Amino acid sequence: MPIYVYQEILDDGSDGELLEIEQPMSASTLKTHPLTGRPVRRVYQAPRVATKYTPGSTKKMLSEKSVEKAGFTKYVRDKQTGAYHKTAGKDPKAPNIIPRG
Repeated sequence: MPIYVYQEILDDGSDGELLEIEQPMSASTLKTHPLTGRPVRRVYQAPRVATKYTPGSTKKMLSEKSVEKAGFTKYVRDKQTGAYHKTAGKDPKAPNIIPRG
């Protein structure tokens, strides 16, 4: 269900507290504050869409190409032997295989 933001209208016409109320989309707009009974108006805000840390963008940031471009070395664990194999990175000092410790 979406969360709607309402602003309380005080007796002198100034803005009061903001309140967030979870309502179904089919519900009618509130006219009064549920606790104080004062009139309220709906405040329209831009939707918040998370785009920076979506699963797709995280996968792209951690790809071998991105890791190598950033100057890091990436290792992947071999499930059978427990050793780690280098999959990304150009550092000549970094070993190709890190044996199981």
